[in-house]
Amino acid sequence: MKTETNDLLFEFTVDKPAKTVYIKREFNAALSLVWDAFTKAELLDQWVAPAPFTSKTKYMNFVEGGKRFYAMVGPDGTERWAIQQYKSITPKTNFKMWNVFADKDENPEQHGSDWDYTFHEKNGITMVSITIYNESFERMESLLEGFKLGFTATLTNLESLLVALSKNDTA
Repeated sequence: MKTETNDLLFEFTVDKPAKTVYIKREFNAALSLVWDAFTKAELLDQWVAPAPFTSKTKYMNFVEGGKRFYAMVGPDGTERWAIQQYKSITPKTNFKMWNVFADKDENPEQHGSDWDYTFHEKNGITMVSITIYNESFERMESLLEGFKLGFTATLTNLESLLVALSKNDTA
């Protein structure tokens, strides 16, 4: 899927044999602001859940070997927990993490996914490239349709947040 949002690139590609999803999305915002939106809990919780869900971070330590433990909270209060373990971080350029669903006590499910985020800015437009590798084809297949809809919605949330934050930076 390739769409243009105000001429900003958005690509979502699935390579089923490779068990990999590729996402590219441009944002009309400075690199430092986009980086912060992906790496600070107080900003992540404002955009990372598709409506009507909300995000609730219990804790986040964005350092190599650190992790974020958070929940997607449904309108009925149901919590779906996940762990993100940060494997490598190159500030404002790239970070890699392991993501896995878990219970409320941080017991991870059997299969998760490797995420690789790359950021770069050109002429005030920041490109975020995300590669997601699922070790389980069945897990990827079962999540794919809902993930695509949900992740697309969250990126729209992020775009709105970046517009608001950019206005605050120039005010």
